[in-house]
Amino acid sequence: MLGRSANGIFWMTRYLERAENTARLLDAGFRMALTRGPSGSRDEWRSVLVTIGQDADYRASGGDYSGSSVTNHVLRSPENPGSVLGMIEQARTNARAVRTALTREVWEATNEGWMTLHEMLSRPVKESNLGDVLAAIRRQTTVVRGAMDGTMLHNDIFNFARLGTYIERADNTARILDVKYYVLLPSLAWVGSSLDNAQWETILRSVAGERAYRWLNAGALDSLGIAQFLLLDERFPRSLAFCYEQIGKNMGDLAREYGTRTAAHDLWDDAAARLQRTAIEQIFEQGLHQVIVDFIAANQQLGAAIAAAYRFVD
Repeated sequence: MLGRSANGIFWMTRYLERAENTARLLDAGFRMALTRGPSGSRDEWRSVLVTIGQDADYRASGGDYSGSSVTNHVLRSPENPGSVLGMIEQARTNARAVRTALTREVWEATNEGWMTLHEMLSRPVKESNLGDVLAAIRRQTTVVRGAMDGTMLHNDIFNFARLGTYIERADNTARILDVKYYVLLPSLAWVGSSLDNAQWETILRSVAGERAYRWLNAGALDSLGIAQFLLLDERFPRSLAFCYEQIGKNMGDLAREYGTRTAAHDLWDDAAARLQRTAIEQIFEQGLHQVIVDFIAANQQLGAAIAAAYRFVD
């Protein structure tokens, strides 16, 4: 497969996953803001911007941390190249560039999703319809993913698509966990409080993991248990361990198809081994923040190594 085509598939799915993750974060921020006063809700909305790496640019633009200003900036602002609308357009552009590598169902789902969301985000989003907009983003990206799983031949094209999805998803889950400690919680004195527990519940909601976690843990909310669930539980499809298990499978398929392993495979071996041999108690002892910072850097390095190994062209 041509490197340019592999690059288009890889980034098409990364942008779709990033758009969905951003919608989930906005939903979590909205839920938390409803439970806090005006002064408290400012921190919730700022946490969304910090997580997606847009806080510095937003502050430079002079925007306030009200729900309306933040959500419209993140969802649709033409001055924000990382807006959800911009991501959806980038996904469609990449899909169109590799149209012949996609099934009709995948292309139509991507194109129809872009048309639907372009229409919804053509005007300012109000609090009264924010829930509908966020649900539509999640729904449209899920339709594309379902079309890909159900109609694409599981060959190198499919493997590059899945690599984009899971590298992006792992990055998002790690960033959500990190921001919990450095933005949401105002003081260490709040650890274990009702506010702390409510924020952990919000983290679970933002990754669609609340029901799964409660089912596995008899409803108990515990910071150690939630972190273990999101980092190391291979049964949950948004945990780091699950994402890296899937990345390993797709990279293994590529190695068999192309008849060789690459430097990217060695990087995956190292990252996966660290996840498998590290207990959650060790992670907290070492420092959750440092572990996550190291993981995000290694994850970015893996993405770059995949691009180099398969000669992606920007």
